[in-house]
Amino acid sequence: MPNTLARPPKKQHNFRRVAILFAGGPAPAANAVISTAAVSFLRNDVEVLGIKHGYSNLMQFGPDRPMELGRDYIMLDHQALSRSRAQQGIMIGTARANPGKQVSHPDHLKDPERSAPLQTTYDALCSLGVDALISIGGDDTLKTANKFKLFQETLPEGSQKIPVVHLPKTIDNDYMGIDFTFGYFTAVDFLAGEVRNLLYDAEAGQAYFLVECMGRSAGWLPYGTAIAGEASLVISVEDIIGDYVGKEEEVDGRTKKVMNVDKVVDRIVKTMLAREAEGKKFGVIILAEGLAEMLPPEYLEGIKRDDHGHISITEVSLGRQFAKWISKRYEEQTGRSRKVTGLQLGYEARCSKPHAFDVMLGSQLGVGAYRALVEEGLNGVMVSVSGQLNLHYVAFENLVDPETLVTVVRYINPMSDFHRLARFLETYIND
Repeated sequence: MPNTLARPPKKQHNFRRVAILFAGGPAPAANAVISTAAVSFLRNDVEVLGIKHGYSNLMQFGPDRPMELGRDYIMLDHQALSRSRAQQGIMIGTARANPGKQVSHPDHLKDPERSAPLQTTYDALCSLGVDALISIGGDDTLKTANKFKLFQETLPEGSQKIPVVHLPKTIDNDYMGIDFTFGYFTAVDFLAGEVRNLLYDAEAGQAYFLVECMGRSAGWLPYGTAIAGEASLVISVEDIIGDYVGKEEEVDGRTKKVMNVDKVVDRIVKTMLAREAEGKKFGVIILAEGLAEMLPPEYLEGIKRDDHGHISITEVSLGRQFAKWISKRYEEQTGRSRKVTGLQLGYEARCSKPHAFDVMLGSQLGVGAYRALVEEGLNGVMVSVSGQLNLHYVAFENLVDPETLVTVVRYINPMSDFHRLARFLETYIND
């Protein structure tokens, strides 16, 4: 019989020093991922560097700006990691700097100008004596990790190769290759609590709140929040089909849906009237923030975009804009006024205290980084879990388009059981 209490055996390996970085938006249980990955390497005699603020400091490396301890990176030793697993925040910080911004096709990797930030990142890590990179982040960071791996394949023969393993992070839960991402359930619970508070407020004043909830690409977070928070209605990007599509446009070679705003506003007002028929003159409506990307072009003129091409959603004020439209349409149809207040929710949840499940999930992903690199000898994989936190590894090429180098978003499947759950729990209308 195997000794189930025995320490996992040490594996022979050639790693002396690895680096961990975190990029993109925060997520609950970030420190569980970082600390468990770090401690797994430390206990197997490997030094661990925590790269501060994503790729931003690596991209500034040069002869006149060498990497500096404390400013650009920290040593993740046992003292630094003490009781850090369930801590809030991100111990190494984060940023959205993207060294692969100018690379949108494999041929671009051979262009010295386009690939210069990737070269700088590689040089910075080599200067630190790093033997492997653990990347933690969302789908944009996965794209960067893949580009970093592919870039190294273009280097002259005999060049040092730095294996890269990616750990999926997003409270949006829209990742292909994994069932649930760490921080999702903590964020849902936190935001659901906010929605329930708003429901009491709305009931007291016979009013409505129009909540713009994080969920840029897919509706997992808005739907989870609506189900757990007992919202009156939730609408996400997956719901803009059929009559709710105004037109379609070609943008960068892709077909982009444009929302039929009037139809969506009418659908929300129908819910309000149906609730009134049940004696409920109040409610909370949740809209996914990603619907802002589907607004007609005239509403997006002058809106800034980040390094990954995303619009600055906070500048759109989707919730407040819809609140105005809904209030006006309600009065037009009923001759009565009803207060509708638009607000945004999401940032409050990103560094909330992580739940036990997210700490467990994050811990398994962190340990998975060690096991992928040391036990399995892998490179260019995303660590994933399924079932009862069973580890498996998904190759980058199964997650990223080989021509465009773009990841595939995991949407909620319309009419799936998860999608229909929200419809069963909402106020019913014959639409």
